[in-house]
Amino acid sequence: MLSLLAASLIWAFSFGLIKTQLAGVDPRAVAFVRLALATLVFAPWLMRLGPSRLWWRYAVLGAVQFGLMYVLYIASYAYLPAYAVALFTVFTPIYVVLMEDAWSRRFDPRHLAAAVLAVAGGALVVWRGLPAGEVWRGILLLQGANLCFAVGQLVYRRWRLAQGTEASSDAANLAWMYLGAALLAGLAATISGGLGDLAVLKGPAHLTLLYLGLLPTGVAFYLWNRGAGRVGAGVLAAANNLKIPLAVVAAWAVFGEQVRLLPALGGLVAVTAAVFVASDRRVR
Repeated sequence: MLSLLAASLIWAFSFGLIKTQLAGVDPRAVAFVRLALATLVFAPWLMRLGPSRLWWRYAVLGAVQFGLMYVLYIASYAYLPAYAVALFTVFTPIYVVLMEDAWSRRFDPRHLAAAVLAVAGGALVVWRGLPAGEVWRGILLLQGANLCFAVGQLVYRRWRLAQGTEASSDAANLAWMYLGAALLAGLAATISGGLGDLAVLKGPAHLTLLYLGLLPTGVAFYLWNRGAGRVGAGVLAAANNLKIPLAVVAAWAVFGEQVRLLPALGGLVAVTAAVFVASDRRVR
């Protein structure tokens, strides 16, 4: 659980940096640079995965969980304002619980209740009503992104648990996942022509990209998937929305933004309560 909390805290500070330092830069190019930097950091582990048949599985999984997720998430901004994007990302806990129960051929009402509470806590923070106009395309794109991230963390969790004591290191697994994701994101950035935006960036923006690639992408995704293999599915589902209230609190405390602090604190309490509702002492 500590790994999930640490990842959420790191992500909470990334939103303000993107808004203040990278406004106007093609998001696909930003996603590619972030994933490419993460790949470079974890490159020393690329040859340490163990059985050679495993590397391609993790590369494909990373392309889905990180690469395709980023592409769909970024594409949704063409149809939705930023607050609506945040709003419709809160449904990931539901997907995690329903897919885990389907794969396990069981139904755990406690986990579903925790997921619903986590969704309510996240929605409390960002709810402002639905935007006007035809927004269904953006909503569908976001649900695709949510599904990619949910499938990725659940599949990784199952693979990690199945490998048991013979499991290769999480760093080696994530190294191949970052490589697969970077290749897909790079293809999307090339098709969009967004790579040209990187040539006009100045010093602070370069430092921001470096930070985002090393910490919110490299370290945080590593911590998240590492934690996913060590907690129950219900806790994992609920923890997906921790970053939303934490990001609002960070925007107020660090970046001096005017935010609705009371709903953010209420959302944080609700998501934290969801984690405790889903917790199972038998799972370490």
